[in-house]
Amino acid sequence: MANFIVLDNLRKSFGNIVAVNGISMTVDKGDILGFIGPNGSGKSTTMKMATGFLTPDMGTSHICGISMNKHPKEAKKLIGYLPEGAPAYGEMTTIGFLNFIADVRRLSGKERSLKISKAIDRAQIKHVLNQQIDTLSKGFKRRVGLSQAIMHEPKVLILDEPTDGLDPNQKHHVRQLITEISRDTAVIVSTHILEEVDAVCSGVILINKGNVVLNGSAKDLRSKLANHNAVNIKLRPENLENCKRLLLTLSSISKIEVHEETQHNVNLKVLPKENMIIITDVAKVIADNKLPISDISVDQVRLDDAFRKLTTNEIGISNE
Repeated sequence: MANFIVLDNLRKSFGNIVAVNGISMTVDKGDILGFIGPNGSGKSTTMKMATGFLTPDMGTSHICGISMNKHPKEAKKLIGYLPEGAPAYGEMTTIGFLNFIADVRRLSGKERSLKISKAIDRAQIKHVLNQQIDTLSKGFKRRVGLSQAIMHEPKVLILDEPTDGLDPNQKHHVRQLITEISRDTAVIVSTHILEEVDAVCSGVILINKGNVVLNGSAKDLRSKLANHNAVNIKLRPENLENCKRLLLTLSSISKIEVHEETQHNVNLKVLPKENMIIITDVAKVIADNKLPISDISVDQVRLDDAFRKLTTNEIGISNE
């Protein structure tokens, strides 16, 4: 499968500020890459370099094998781009703006009419076609921006916060649309909405201060935290040592921590090796030995917790 997007060692500085420090990535047809990071991490700058909007200080961007540095017009023809804030000409009507974009893309005749109509239907903006863009809500401006990005059915789609300002139903629709488009397209989605990564993305790149912190999946992001898949057990203090002894016979357990011990209850956190799923093994030990526990649960690390800890150097990151 061909790499539709290849970014190699992109770097960009603004004065003394290093905005992007050697970022590389490849995205294939059918992939949806979640590009995440805190404000000021370099996401938008990276996407502007990938699309030819900014010239990198170092590094290269290739779109379907075409060098953005050497052949920018040819490369840009293959890209659909929704920039940060979904900029548009506010004095234009929605349909006027889409016709302008069709002119820019040199669409004509029957193909032009069909592609404009398809973009309108996909973005669900039919009832605001004759409305001036400045008067649209933030959500509708975003959907107009999305419609121009997908109008020419690009091979590469780069979206900066595509669901910002949308209500839950609109977000669901746009995520479905992104998934549908990705069948024939390589997609990069920059987002602060981490549930979006779980909902649509096949891979994740997390950057912080212009550097790649993680390149993998949402599962990989969660697994960087030491307590991912840990099992919590509540029991009476007199059963503590027997429970610990039996559980430590499991090869999948790294250690057991004691938390919140009182006269009547004690809470155990059973930590797995290499973020293994241990709940079945732990439950079997408890059942086979008829251990009297009052509660058991699994720590499922939230994506935003993993994001926050990996970008603020907080403790609790696994070295596995």
